[in-house]
Amino acid sequence: MYRGAMLAVLMFDQVFHLRLIWVETVQMVFVVIGASMGALGLMILFVGCLATGATRTKVYRAWGARVGGRISCAVFLGITYVLQVSWLLMLCFLVIVTLIFTIFWALCSNPQVQANRQCIDFRQFSFMFPNNTRPEDMEVCDTHELKLFCKDYVERAEIMFILATVACLLVILSLVHYLMCLSANYAHIRDHEKFQELQDLQCLQEPELSMGGSKDRF
Repeated sequence: MYRGAMLAVLMFDQVFHLRLIWVETVQMVFVVIGASMGALGLMILFVGCLATGATRTKVYRAWGARVGGRISCAVFLGITYVLQVSWLLMLCFLVIVTLIFTIFWALCSNPQVQANRQCIDFRQFSFMFPNNTRPEDMEVCDTHELKLFCKDYVERAEIMFILATVACLLVILSLVHYLMCLSANYAHIRDHEKFQELQDLQCLQEPELSMGGSKDRF
């Protein structure tokens, strides 16, 4: 995603002569989001390991530990849900951007553009440009500009945004998996004391049943 945004900035700067300063801020936001998701993933993995299987029995044995475990699972459930919604919005944004670059790629693949070096006219997409953009800047006519636009930027950025869309889908699937695991762990921690009491009751009843069976034999 970061690489695709950088190619888009260079394309608007060198082909359409537009300086988009806000895109650089978006690039830094992408870097921060990536680092935050990595750190959050490690924390959720740590909480999941503590609340799973035999580790849960050892760590969350006391009442205070169980309350802390339930609170931590609930907090991460809320954070994961918010992230799920955020990444769904990000997926919608990436789908729109990918479709736009797919249209650009189709314009570059036009035989008249490739063979006859016909100009690519973007005046019909004037709503995508700032209001002070000159009409001649919305046309890509020069051979050098056509090469820059089609080969150097659109083709590479299209691949980057497709990969970013696939990666976003994988992140959404992983967040769904996180929600399922955290919900199950929350329920297990909440019901752990009841399960423990039930097991103790069964252990007390088994000797009584065995003694009763032995008396019946005699």
